[in-house]
Amino acid sequence: MQKKTATVYLVGAGPGDPKLITLRGKELLEKADVIIYDYLANPKLLEFAKEGAEKVYVGKKGGSRSATHQEHIQDLMIAAAKAGKSVVRLKGGDPFIFGRGGEEAEALVAASIPFEVVPGVTSAVSVPAYAGIPLTHREMASTVAFVTGHEDPAKTGTLIDWSKLAGGSDTLVFLMGMGNLDGIVSELVRNGKNPKTPIALIRWGTHPFQKTLVGRLDDIVAKVAAEGMKPPVVMVVGEVVSLRSRLNWFESKPLFGKRIVVTRAKEQAPEFMEILSSYGAEAISFPTLQIAPPPSWAEMDSAIERIEGYDWIILTSVNGVQSFRKRLTALRKDLRLLKGISLCAIGPRTAAEIEAWGLQVDLVPSEFKAEGVLQALDELGIAGKRFLIPRAMEAREILPEEIQKKGGRVDVVPAYRSVRPDHDPAAMEGLLRGKRVDMITFASSSTLHNFMEILGPERRSWLTGSAVACIGPITADTAREFGLKVDVMPSEYTFPALAESIVDYFEKKG
Repeated sequence: MQKKTATVYLVGAGPGDPKLITLRGKELLEKADVIIYDYLANPKLLEFAKEGAEKVYVGKKGGSRSATHQEHIQDLMIAAAKAGKSVVRLKGGDPFIFGRGGEEAEALVAASIPFEVVPGVTSAVSVPAYAGIPLTHREMASTVAFVTGHEDPAKTGTLIDWSKLAGGSDTLVFLMGMGNLDGIVSELVRNGKNPKTPIALIRWGTHPFQKTLVGRLDDIVAKVAAEGMKPPVVMVVGEVVSLRSRLNWFESKPLFGKRIVVTRAKEQAPEFMEILSSYGAEAISFPTLQIAPPPSWAEMDSAIERIEGYDWIILTSVNGVQSFRKRLTALRKDLRLLKGISLCAIGPRTAAEIEAWGLQVDLVPSEFKAEGVLQALDELGIAGKRFLIPRAMEAREILPEEIQKKGGRVDVVPAYRSVRPDHDPAAMEGLLRGKRVDMITFASSSTLHNFMEILGPERRSWLTGSAVACIGPITADTAREFGLKVDVMPSEYTFPALAESIVDYFEKKG
């Protein structure tokens, strides 16, 4: 039986910041069988793809010859759709704003392939906004024109009426015009545009490494040559460029331009990375540990079967909470089992994970480490009480040992283990050797141990150009054992506090 022809979705990926894709675009990425994506579509968007989805790169890099012809791209879409595969054609910006989406839609119509268009946030509008340049302004600009800076070379003449363009719109936005900058400037001035008109060139707009160069029509070519600026660039010409000095919100973020490596497990990293990104940093995930089940659930299962005998359950990490909860579910147990048992969380993030389960946390120490838990429990009385600690196999022994010394009975059961991912150090090599990492963050001694093992002794000299941030004193001590200088450690051992301390560090550094 022949498969039914599937639909092709022409999806705008937005300008670069992955959060600027539309909800509809994200939804389609999650369902697609085949994703055909461009150079300007942020690769992070591919993380939305379902397992097993085919991902085909057909990028055309500005300023270089493309190895992928437009006809080939269209053939790929048509062939996949005829094979019954749902196709997302992921295009930078908006498909119909200088994105050749119209041509691709025409090819689909000619092949009788059903298609839909999902508009995207065009770089023509969003990139100037991220540079602090409003394209219209009541006092400066009532009209705006979008212009391609790279017309089809096969055309015999231009469709751009430079005389009308130079005097017809208050603000001009050129896309893909970096290679023709000299000609664009010359045509505008020759057709009456004031040579002193402000112009801004914004490279990799909406990305955390965005760069903006401001000048005038009469000096911008020389400035570009001096800076060595290259595509992709959005150009804005007009008096509104002058507003950037007051409205430059994105590049003014406290961590803008800082590249910070996060070594947490892949599943845990997004929360911290989001906080860093909100401060303007480029957060790079390089997970150095992976959460895995313990070799056996026997000890945990045994403890759960006699759970009513415990006075306290002490949970020392979010991972411990999640593993304990999953094991209860696997044994077909529910919250009623915990009736009458007091719950202790080592810190607010662990407490929040417990409370998300609908449980009340009875104790969170003022100091978020084992010593803080001991002090808080000591005030409530430890002797004669029975404690259950579901935790990582590799955890410190100070907590159970001290509880036993104070007359408590403790059962420590493995809830999970931290294993080192199979990482290729080359993934970090280029960044570290080039001194392009501003800071490396560590959330535990395990992440630090694994990071150093992944690098190996011969590569540790690469770290000299990067600052080091540790979430707490135990991790910081481990860093010093490796000979690292700890530049940042918050007084409160939480990720929001760590991020704030990182901001303080760079602000003081200047």
